[in-house]
Amino acid sequence: MQPKNATGARAETNADVDEWEEWYRLSPLQRWEESQSLWPTYLALGDSLDPEPDNQSPFDDPEEWHASAAHGRPGVRIPQRGGV
Repeated sequence: MQPKNATGARAETNADVDEWEEWYRLSPLQRWEESQSLWPTYLALGDSLDPEPDNQSPFDDPEEWHASAAHGRPGVRIPQRGGV
């Protein structure tokens, strides 16, 4: 369980502060490279780089088929309720 501060928000721990300090010590190029290393994990977890449909765009074609799953996120499965 995360420690809470007086306002009820999650309190920062030393680990949080250390992580941010380490990030800010990196050069912009190092931060970019570190960010790029996260994309394979993002894709491996089942997400996609395809943009989500925007039905408010003047270029949106409602007749066009969109390959999206539940809640518009590919790879998301809805758990079945029932006995075990």
